[in-house]
Amino acid sequence: MALYPLKFKARLFHKIWGGHTIAGWYDHVPADYENVGEAWVVSDIEKYPTEVCNGSLTGDTLQDLLEVYMDELVGGKVYDAFGNHFPLLLKFIDCTDDLSIQVHPDDEYALENENSLGKTEMWYVLPSSPEAAIYLGWNQDMNPSLIHAAITDGSLAKYLQGFKVSEGDVVHIHAGTVHAMCRNTIVAEIQENSDITYRLYDYNRVGNDGKMRPLHLDKALDVMNFSFREDRKPSHPEADKNGIANIAKSPYFTVNRLQLTQTVQRDYAPLDSFVAFMCLSGEAELTALDCESPDKSVQIRQGEAVLVPASLNDIQLAPDGECQLLEVYVEL
Repeated sequence: MALYPLKFKARLFHKIWGGHTIAGWYDHVPADYENVGEAWVVSDIEKYPTEVCNGSLTGDTLQDLLEVYMDELVGGKVYDAFGNHFPLLLKFIDCTDDLSIQVHPDDEYALENENSLGKTEMWYVLPSSPEAAIYLGWNQDMNPSLIHAAITDGSLAKYLQGFKVSEGDVVHIHAGTVHAMCRNTIVAEIQENSDITYRLYDYNRVGNDGKMRPLHLDKALDVMNFSFREDRKPSHPEADKNGIANIAKSPYFTVNRLQLTQTVQRDYAPLDSFVAFMCLSGEAELTALDCESPDKSVQIRQGEAVLVPASLNDIQLAPDGECQLLEVYVEL
């Protein structure tokens, strides 16, 4: 069966800190959800895989596709590096309350201790409250004793670098960097395929089970960077209608922003990778011009993602009015 551009049904997650904005993007929010904190739009996490919702492969999970199509789906170099595991997790996050202060491990630590990849990630800030903000890294050199004391007296946030953020800001979060998202902030997140988070402080919140949410201080101290880094701050790439701006380039993922008001074509022949699109606003029709399947065209709307298999190279994007997309792939 010929591969074609694949759209996935978002997996939605109720979170105690979640909001109501991204919930309005989807028609399958469970009735008992008071709010939606996360929408995973491309996921190969074992417990929460996303399923295809367009064309002849509807109902297949990303894991199902990898087992059958392998390098045809993700590219030869990517498949050689990751096998039957998709390298990334793509999601939208909507918080109306502060997220926990947390840190993620690198690949070496996570593979040894969690049987997982580590978690380097980036946030692209979507329209949010004027008070939207993040914490990113320490504002001074730290040590375990000071961190323990600050957690005990509830003052940990005062040792973090805080930044106001607004639409279009890009936040790079390297494994080992202590960070948090503050209330009334909405982002698109691109990260390694990992669900490993170590909480240092959670404002003494009670979870859905009525118990205090657990902290992971020992592991957090194992993986964190204790040093102040002045270069840990958001960036704001200039917007350019009908332009393509690179906003992230790392060993883990490359991300470009596309702001479209007219049809464009993209040639992915030089890549040896899948390409995923996340729709930030508006909608567009994506067509694989070199696809032999009758399902070669698909609509992508705000909050949705489409995965273009590595076997397809000639892609046309036709916006309906104005559309903003993130284009994500892996360069090895």
